[in-house]
Amino acid sequence: MQLPNRFYKERKLEHLVENQTSYTLNNAAMHVFETHLQAEKVMLQFDQPVLASMLIGKKVMRLRDKKAFNFLPGESLILPSNEIMQIDFPEANQDNPTRCLAMAISEEKINKVIRLMNEGMPKHDGSEWALMDYNYHFTNDASIYGIIQRLLYLFTENHPSKDFFVDNMLQELIIRILQGNSRESYMENASKLSSSNRLAYVLDYISTHLHEPLSVSDLSKKACMSESHFHKTFKEELGVTPIDYINSQRIKLAIRLLEDPSRKIKEIYLECGFENRSYFNRLFKRKLQVSPGEYQSKFMDNGSN
Repeated sequence: MQLPNRFYKERKLEHLVENQTSYTLNNAAMHVFETHLQAEKVMLQFDQPVLASMLIGKKVMRLRDKKAFNFLPGESLILPSNEIMQIDFPEANQDNPTRCLAMAISEEKINKVIRLMNEGMPKHDGSEWALMDYNYHFTNDASIYGIIQRLLYLFTENHPSKDFFVDNMLQELIIRILQGNSRESYMENASKLSSSNRLAYVLDYISTHLHEPLSVSDLSKKACMSESHFHKTFKEELGVTPIDYINSQRIKLAIRLLEDPSRKIKEIYLECGFENRSYFNRLFKRKLQVSPGEYQSKFMDNGSN
């Protein structure tokens, strides 16, 4: 993820460990941290909820209710206010500093967006959107990545209306994070919730029938909804279309199967429910930036080293 050129002009390198450049607006503050030395047990805390996103390098994060985990570029983490982070920087050096973005968002802004969601896009089962499940660690999808890039630009831009611009982007970011959080929760608890929740039932069905043809028409019948209502409900609550969700789950399965060097790509894409190899190749490469064959070869090479 690229930082705006003006970030480099405005920063002052005062500390080699967690050197901080900050921009503050009405409902959020953007902090970019650079670490130029290997370090352990660096403590960090914010008094508002925080979206942390890795830009370059690697951190090892420790939170109170999680085991230590790697935090890598392209990943984000949602933290509640006053959460203490203990961070190691195993690879940072002056030529290749570790960079991380931390955006503190006011709880008032988050609550306002949640109220708007409950008024304008209520959940199908009557439950309400609520505060996100904090300590939520996820890989950025294209939409989240694009919003973070735009926010990096807006925070550093010298524009009289940038508070207004940032407010609109924050609303979209919060909605997309809540939808992603909801999607993860459904996926983790689909089988347990399937008897009482129609979306959970559909997700559970998808997970056990990935190898079979799956259509929005058939899935909407299983959810006892019209096709248009099912599509709208699915996208509003989970943040993706049913077809995009099915494809993402099939690609995840393909990734696991490709790690077996004895498996043929043709049998893998068929087992994952893809009808032709060109479509499978295109989706796989879009997600991982390499073809299935290149991924399998690379995995084999890494395993032999």
